[in-house]
Amino acid sequence: MDRRNLLLQAAVLAATLGGGLPAAAQDGAAPVKLVVPFAAGTSTDIVARVFGNALAGTLRQQVLVDNRPGAGGTTATEQVARAQPDGSTLVMGTVGTHAINATLFRNLRYDPRQQFVPVAFAGYTPLMLVVPAASPAKVPRDLAALSRRAEGATFASAGNGTSGHLAGELMNELGGRMIHVPYKDGSQALTDLMAGNVDFMFYHPTAVMQHVRSGKLRVLGLTSAARSAQAPDVPTLAEQGLPGVDLVAWFMVYAPAGLPPATLERLRTAADAALAQPEVRTRLAAQGVELKPMQGEALARFTGSEITKWAELVKRSGAQVD
Repeated sequence: MDRRNLLLQAAVLAATLGGGLPAAAQDGAAPVKLVVPFAAGTSTDIVARVFGNALAGTLRQQVLVDNRPGAGGTTATEQVARAQPDGSTLVMGTVGTHAINATLFRNLRYDPRQQFVPVAFAGYTPLMLVVPAASPAKVPRDLAALSRRAEGATFASAGNGTSGHLAGELMNELGGRMIHVPYKDGSQALTDLMAGNVDFMFYHPTAVMQHVRSGKLRVLGLTSAARSAQAPDVPTLAEQGLPGVDLVAWFMVYAPAGLPPATLERLRTAADAALAQPEVRTRLAAQGVELKPMQGEALARFTGSEITKWAELVKRSGAQVD
């Protein structure tokens, strides 16, 4: 999905979801600010608006989505880390802001483990391994033959250190030369992939499925441990001889550390109720986002395990941001 379509979709969601809050949210309490570390129209923004509108009803407070893009999501995330821990400021964290960046950034000015407390897991989306329709590759291991060419095999991503880049590094295990080609954004990378200028790419289902249906791309597999409900016929990489691959992009709502226990419990109860609503599940599913029951201490354990998992890939890739 290109940026123009994403922005249009975000505008529609903002109008339908954020334009008028449920009556239950009009209790006179101070608004809760849900910070999005990325621009309007991004996947994180869309998830935040769907979730934020539902949270307003279950929390009985106004929830305002506040987009603060910049520096790979680190600027806004750092600001939330330093915010007053009173429940008035939350952040829609991602696999990037709260897992990958911990190793990717040489001088990260916040600690995802120590300066945040997780409130709710808002869902995940697998990455799809896609190739141009004219590619000779039919299964993931076919990329090994391409990588043994003199020029190697090239894979595109939305930038150094992104989940798509790091997933692509896994394919080096097949042998040969897998050469990373970073782009400024995912839409540019997809355009070059469809033109046959690069050999493969890992990217989000919502962005690639329209091109798969039109016959411009072919899906070779998923990076998740289980098949996706959005594409049940697509096998995982683990099913195809790459055991242990379980890499997904995810969204987690965090609050600054030090939140009073009663406030945290109130937020978690309201968030769980919001995510349990069938309408919310339907809207998230339309974005390729799948929900996974996760509560309490499991949220912190998940964050820790993801930091460890992605750290290994970041180090293997050699990616580093000052």
